[in-house]
Amino acid sequence: MFDFPPPEKFSFPKPHVIKSLKERYPAGCIVELIQMNDRNAPPVGTHGKVICVDDIGTIHVKWDNGSTLGVAYGEDSCKVVEKGD
Repeated sequence: MFDFPPPEKFSFPKPHVIKSLKERYPAGCIVELIQMNDRNAPPVGTHGKVICVDDIGTIHVKWDNGSTLGVAYGEDSCKVVEKGD
């Protein structure tokens, strides 16, 4: 069973937000983790390469420590440190 937040506390990002995220975090760019609300998160400051941004705004990253946890829109944060390929 999944424990989803009540509908009034969670909503999917609007299409223009997803478009903006995909432009800001293109595949191949390098990001640095600022904050991730997950007990298995890579350490703050870890760098990784963006794989893609999906249609709910999750930034999928291959972190330098081997993790592939995604940066969840509205919950976690990262910043671009290198434009990439």
